[in-house]
Amino acid sequence: MYEFYCRLYQTLFRMAAYALPWRRPELLQGENSLQKLPALIKKKGVERVLVVTDKGLSALGLMEGFLSGLRDAGIVFFIYDRTVPNPTVDNIEEALGLYTSEGCQGIVAFGGGSPLDCAKGVGARLARPHKTMSQLRGTLKIRKAIPPLFAVPTTAGTGSETTLTAVITDSATKEKYPVNDLALIPHVAVLDPVLTLKLPPSLTATTGMDALCHAVEAYIGRSNTRKTKEYSKRATALIFENLYKAYADGTDLEARGRMLQASHEAGLAFTRAYVGNIHAIAHALGALYSIPHGLANAVLMPYVLEYYGPAAQSSLAELADWAGLAAAGDSTADKAAKFIAAIQELNRVMQIPDHIEGIAEQDLDAIAARAYREANPFYPVPKILSKMEFIKIVQMIRKEEGATE
Repeated sequence: MYEFYCRLYQTLFRMAAYALPWRRPELLQGENSLQKLPALIKKKGVERVLVVTDKGLSALGLMEGFLSGLRDAGIVFFIYDRTVPNPTVDNIEEALGLYTSEGCQGIVAFGGGSPLDCAKGVGARLARPHKTMSQLRGTLKIRKAIPPLFAVPTTAGTGSETTLTAVITDSATKEKYPVNDLALIPHVAVLDPVLTLKLPPSLTATTGMDALCHAVEAYIGRSNTRKTKEYSKRATALIFENLYKAYADGTDLEARGRMLQASHEAGLAFTRAYVGNIHAIAHALGALYSIPHGLANAVLMPYVLEYYGPAAQSSLAELADWAGLAAAGDSTADKAAKFIAAIQELNRVMQIPDHIEGIAEQDLDAIAARAYREANPFYPVPKILSKMEFIKIVQMIRKEEGATE
């Protein structure tokens, strides 16, 4: 009966989604495209901006040219660089305070998924000043315009520069939850591969697998449109062709640019078709243990896809064909198995582990409960999992203390 309720909810939401005002961000794309952003910000009438980033990016100096461009354009800027991995409600409130006290008119999100999510959170609070982030969790709770949001990703993974989602962590409750609203789609996105050249191999690997997870979960779900399927297929093929190249040679600007495109198209896919149980578990693990989101997704992906069994085989077989992983005469089951094996091989060659250390047995119930709450009834997954099935999957990836490979 509960599965029927979930499927009915998903069907009704999918039908209603066709009437929603979907939009795509204006794109600045290509080598050194960031140089065009200050003039565009000025053109949009924004003269005071909050730049949301993190300490690591500040130290790398990636923003210096951009900040000089803002000065030359006569735009006053204020930097919030205290964003942490898995950005918190406290991050958002601090950044919000800086935005309001300095009379800012727009927000520049500069960095990986964490600064982008933090910036979206600031936008959400500005649109709904009398609501807390906890009250805005879930779907379509904002429904008011946010200030101009300019997204500058420095990783090829989250696709957050084009999505309606911000993922927030509550430090007090150790909960991690999504806030989904069309208002959060950035107004402008900059895809400049030069900004990803300094990304270390480990982050290139895990953020790239995050993008793959977005494409795959969107494709195998039940809320696809013709467009989202196209985005997912192209993103999947681009990632299999370019992720290891970018990992092995971080200076390969062509591979870096194609990974940014893949991440962007995967973002376009899942912002409309949604993610699934992999993300639900990854968010729970991130909240409890601060496990990087891309790493959690990379480890979980083959386990969850295999657990789905026949429910996902047809879709995985299609992706295997699109990515050039199948051979003539392979059965649907063979193709799906080859696709999962290719994910495992990508993880292996990029030194991503196949288990996660530090997951405490006493936390299994809490992890499962949080994943179950996030996934159901909203995510249109191939197979709706019970709490016990979530526990079973987490046990599969859990590396017990003292265990050897």
